[in-house]
Amino acid sequence: MRKGLVIAFLLIISLLHAEDIIVTGTVVSDGQKMIGSRYMGYVKKVNVKVGDHVKREDVLYEMESAEFDIMKSQADLMLEQSKIVVEFWRKRLENINKKRKRLEKKTNSVIGDLDDLTSQAENVKAMLDSAQVMVEQANIKARQMASLFNYLKMKAPSDGVIVRRNIKVGDMIMPGMLTIMMVDTEDLEVHVSVSESIISKVSVGQKLVVKIPSIKYSTVGTIKAIVPAANPMTHKIQMRITFDRGDKNIFPGMYAKVVIKDKK
Repeated sequence: MRKGLVIAFLLIISLLHAEDIIVTGTVVSDGQKMIGSRYMGYVKKVNVKVGDHVKREDVLYEMESAEFDIMKSQADLMLEQSKIVVEFWRKRLENINKKRKRLEKKTNSVIGDLDDLTSQAENVKAMLDSAQVMVEQANIKARQMASLFNYLKMKAPSDGVIVRRNIKVGDMIMPGMLTIMMVDTEDLEVHVSVSESIISKVSVGQKLVVKIPSIKYSTVGTIKAIVPAANPMTHKIQMRITFDRGDKNIFPGMYAKVVIKDKK
């Protein structure tokens, strides 16, 4: 009797598992970063290669930019010239004020001469104020050029793995050119394409079993989104499934299996 119950139980389990649908997919990163340059220049130094793990703010590569050097030199020159102009008008105003004070102490000074010096002092003061404004503007421009130095040292926007490198030392980089591609290994998903006949068995938020056969890893995933496939002629629906990678070495491109249980 007991043996018969065991056989019946195993039969039921086998029937239940027979209704499970196993689909295959690929691990992808939801945090793919395409890194380019804002300026034209030559690659001075490359610090990474394909497969390297990088941390946020790590310097990926450095470049020399003739355009930046010219802009920075012009800003520095403008700042120095404006400072020289300020110093010129400051000394000129100082000399005029000294002359006016000497005339004021003389009892036989001519009023017309004092008026002339006062007028000159006012004009020079106006020129000094204008020159000081030029210094402030030139100083702002110089600081802007200094901040642009960060664009010559391209840094990783997040933790990740380098999956593509299109540059080497000495290469010319153009603005907008793709130089390095990296993926975030923390924010991973499994993408699977399923037949439209299976769409009634899945829904957003549904829990599924996710397996990574190559490392014998199994975990529970959640359907994040169900979207139409890029090619409508395939009659496929794409599912995006988030899962917990734990402490396993799981990377984009790995083969995955997803178990879909039949909805009763």
